[in-house]
Amino acid sequence: MRQTASFPAGDKQLLKRKLIYWAGNFSASICFDRNAYFSVNSGYDFIAGAGISAMAVTGTETFRALRSFSERSKEWIFGFLSYDLKNEIEPTVFKRKDLRPDGVGFASSFFFIPEIFLAIRNDTLIIESNDDPYRIYDSIMNTGFAVGRQSPAFIQSRTGQATYLKAVQELKDHIAAGDLYEVNYCQEFFAENFSADPHTLFCLLNEMSPAPFACFVKHRNRYLLCASPERFMQKTGRRIFSQPMKGTIGRSHDPVEDDRLRMKLMNDPKERAENVMIVDLVRNDLAKSAVPGSIKADELFGIHTFPRVHQMVSTVSATLRDDVHFTEAIRNAFPMGSMTGAPKVMAMQLIDEYEPVKRGLFSGSVGFISPEGDLDFNVVIRSILYNADDRYLSFQAGSAITYASDPFKEYEECMLKVESLKQAVLSP
Repeated sequence: MRQTASFPAGDKQLLKRKLIYWAGNFSASICFDRNAYFSVNSGYDFIAGAGISAMAVTGTETFRALRSFSERSKEWIFGFLSYDLKNEIEPTVFKRKDLRPDGVGFASSFFFIPEIFLAIRNDTLIIESNDDPYRIYDSIMNTGFAVGRQSPAFIQSRTGQATYLKAVQELKDHIAAGDLYEVNYCQEFFAENFSADPHTLFCLLNEMSPAPFACFVKHRNRYLLCASPERFMQKTGRRIFSQPMKGTIGRSHDPVEDDRLRMKLMNDPKERAENVMIVDLVRNDLAKSAVPGSIKADELFGIHTFPRVHQMVSTVSATLRDDVHFTEAIRNAFPMGSMTGAPKVMAMQLIDEYEPVKRGLFSGSVGFISPEGDLDFNVVIRSILYNADDRYLSFQAGSAITYASDPFKEYEECMLKVESLKQAVLSP
């Protein structure tokens, strides 16, 4: 029988750090840190699941299996969806086996009921488990931190600037030909023979670039160290929300200049055009699951400020139809439009053609489902992926390519997005 107990959180930053290191002792764990972004409409500042009590067997029918698993369990469920699930969602389009490499090798999906559920709400740590919560609390509080240094990293670009610029121009030619309106084109940066403590690396990244949808994931000795500012989907009751992010500009330490940059982003016609294209796509995705007439653009072209960048974010919401299970709503909107393009299927076909590696968990989603069927899933961007067995580290970044894109500016945007990731990896 599961037991629940509450404890004073004390120094929350220290406690979160201990929880990350402690959760890493299990074969599987997922930890979310809201980083005090209380505007994200979540009741918890930190939420985690550690250890596997039960696991969904997804096979080739991921969303059907997840529905069955959630209906049987009625417990907290944590998990992730990799971008390449698109092949399952659109089997008539993506028929051929994808032979592009994936150096990290996360599973295409993974969902589990944790042995131990933990959450920080206000100034309280909540522990729920079949084991004694007090014993678990003592174990957490006695957790130490790794002191080993990470090995030097030689970060390489999979694509290279010249190849990237050529690809962007060719994608613009597709747009000019009427094949599509927008495509999110990404490039990989990687390091081989790299050794580091992933818990330390995540804590460093989370300190350098705190984000509302940050998460630490461990599965089969593969790690996701994620500093995502973007929400894919949230469900509260019968209401579902998506917050596509399109439009990025770097910040300045000078307040006057920083405000000028913020206003520049807000009024940039190209960025607004990118954003509204994806908002229209998200509206279409949600409409497949929504009560007719219930879709709203709650926020359009909102500027959200983070430590290193300003981002243009829109919020779209809808009421879920009674005959639609939340797993179907996720399927209908996945992969998210902000990481694909419009029209979505054509964009994904061109992504497969132009990107030399699989995306894997990058531009996928990590999330949790409550016993009541509410959920919150992020967009996996601004993230380090690490295979500890093969000592292979990877991070990717992309931007939205439209007819108005300047290839070199798109390249610079990618460099801006990976800046904190590089700094974390290269830290001594």
